[in-house]
Amino acid sequence: MEGRDSVQQTMNPRWCLAYDTIDRQDINRLVEWLQTYPRLTKGPITVDFESRWSHWLGASHSVFCNSGSSANLLMYYALQASGRLKNKKVIVPSVGWVTSIAPAIQFGFEPIMCEADPDTFGLDLNHLEALVKQHQPQTVMLVQVLGVPHKMREMMALKERYGFILLEDACAAIGASYEGRKVGSFGDMASFSFYFGHQMSTIEGGMVSTNDKGLADLLLMLRSHGWSKDLDTATHRALVTQHQIDDFHSPFVFYEPGFNLRSTDLNAFIGIGQVEKLDWMTEQRRANHARYLDRLSSSFYVQRPPKNSQVASISVGLLAESRQQRQRIVQALVARGIETRIFSAGNLGLHPFWANRYGSTSFPVADRIHHCGFFLPNHAALTSDDVAAISQVVLEAA
Repeated sequence: MEGRDSVQQTMNPRWCLAYDTIDRQDINRLVEWLQTYPRLTKGPITVDFESRWSHWLGASHSVFCNSGSSANLLMYYALQASGRLKNKKVIVPSVGWVTSIAPAIQFGFEPIMCEADPDTFGLDLNHLEALVKQHQPQTVMLVQVLGVPHKMREMMALKERYGFILLEDACAAIGASYEGRKVGSFGDMASFSFYFGHQMSTIEGGMVSTNDKGLADLLLMLRSHGWSKDLDTATHRALVTQHQIDDFHSPFVFYEPGFNLRSTDLNAFIGIGQVEKLDWMTEQRRANHARYLDRLSSSFYVQRPPKNSQVASISVGLLAESRQQRQRIVQALVARGIETRIFSAGNLGLHPFWANRYGSTSFPVADRIHHCGFFLPNHAALTSDDVAAISQVVLEAA
């Protein structure tokens, strides 16, 4: 793997923000499998991966797709196709990722932006309840920000009180848990990302999980053109009978206006190996996160997880006191070969895609994250000495 190591050093001579979770052993297993000349496009390995993921998460159904962004798109469209929506108003987060919101715009929902919680940076629960009372939205999109679980007891109480459908974006929170329950198992549907640098990787990939079979069937059809090939036999036959389809046509009948968001068995094969070591990788990230906070939390504003929760961050986020302090710290990090970036996407309400349609949307917490936030590396290859060295650079520059 000399080539890969040299590329890593060219990108960053010391500490990368993200490090590939696909290691030498994973590549060797993949090569051995490829030498059997297996089917590479979506097939039985994908189904096996989906089953293993569901078992790990504690969900009834999971649908593997080609990215976490596609997972979000599938959630929105499956909800729209389900016929369950009384209206298309949806509460969306100010802190998250563009594709937590973009499908709502693309599919004609009415997005209403919510302030970030001062502790977890998820949806501010007081603002959320005020928006729900005012607008009576049918849907709420929650992002579990940076692997720090949100206050799910309070969130689920609001869901019960007001009856909204909860979409849970756990793309950057794989392995985090709240009161013993994995993040991504709370929503009516939940999305996950297996992109490079996340808690696990399938090169590119995503997953939607749900306990609702009706939604799962829609997800399967929408992922693959709108056909019924991926449904269980009884559900497929029921559609064939309902629409009076002859057997010759049945594999290529489209019941929904779907997409092609499939991944491949190659990506799924990698995913199976990643799930096998996911708990170990998560524990390394969790330990590094705690080490950073031991050194830095008294000097910087940090996310504060609820009691009885476990963090699984893809990076460690800090808020500087000012833009000027952040600039000094970033310059020092770059000079010492430590990769950094803004905190996620900052406040999405300040980005052109939102401002051009709805006007700039500012909130105190989200704006501070936008203007003062930055990331530090966190991955399973990082050591306690690495964390100490990086933290020292930050403190000296502050």
